[in-house]
Amino acid sequence: MSPFTGSAPRTPDWRHLRLAVEDGVATVTLARPDKLNALTFGAYADLRDLLAELSRDKSVRALVLGGEGRGFCSGGDVDEIIGATLAMDTAQLLDFNRMTGQVVRAIRECPFPVIAAVHGVAAGAGAVLALAADFRIADPSARFAFLFTRVGLSGGDMGAAYLLPRVVGLGHATRLLMLGEPVRAPEAERIGLLSELTEEGKAAEAAAALARRLADGPALAYAQTKALLTAELDMPLAASVELDAATQALLMNGEDYAEFHASFTEKRPPKWQGR
Repeated sequence: MSPFTGSAPRTPDWRHLRLAVEDGVATVTLARPDKLNALTFGAYADLRDLLAELSRDKSVRALVLGGEGRGFCSGGDVDEIIGATLAMDTAQLLDFNRMTGQVVRAIRECPFPVIAAVHGVAAGAGAVLALAADFRIADPSARFAFLFTRVGLSGGDMGAAYLLPRVVGLGHATRLLMLGEPVRAPEAERIGLLSELTEEGKAAEAAAALARRLADGPALAYAQTKALLTAELDMPLAASVELDAATQALLMNGEDYAEFHASFTEKRPPKWQGR
């Protein structure tokens, strides 16, 4: 995303989530614990707009996404979204579904790693938000459920049919998206959906530790790695290796690459600048 900003000031407060930024790490918390952090129209819009703002903020180098209370996110609010969409016409429904997809694109396209810290339930849209993250860290009692067919909709919601086969393979993705059955964290780890399975109650702590490690590392190298992972999903090999070559040539002309050589020669840790 472009770092250039217009006249609008940075949003000081977010109505549908909590944001804390400390020393390069942004922590975004879905904050409707009484509703298992069910998403509303406003929550989707806040996530979309927040990720765009943070992507222009050069100080943010990693982001942790979590949920307050007993779970990560139970998906779209039954009354405030499912009930409301029954009264919408096709144009309004298309606008809404495009907005939810924009949130997933924002997670995939933001120039810093996103870590989902999952405890309790991650269901429906909540499961897709976790899926879109670069890392998924979960408690053993966490469970994922792609529930879209259970409400009479396609399992391919918000890019799930694109992302999930690329994470767990077509066979597992077919089972999860068609049947909508919950998958507990140990099985999620076995099929490749999880990056890390922690001890009970430790997912948020482990996610924060990983975010700290990433924020202290070579931010530009991480950003370009993420961009290549997303861009090359549908590229032929020849295009991929050419894009890799161009990216490496740019990074080899950067300050971090020279800093590594200097630190190695001087036998000291590198001081990454993200440039």
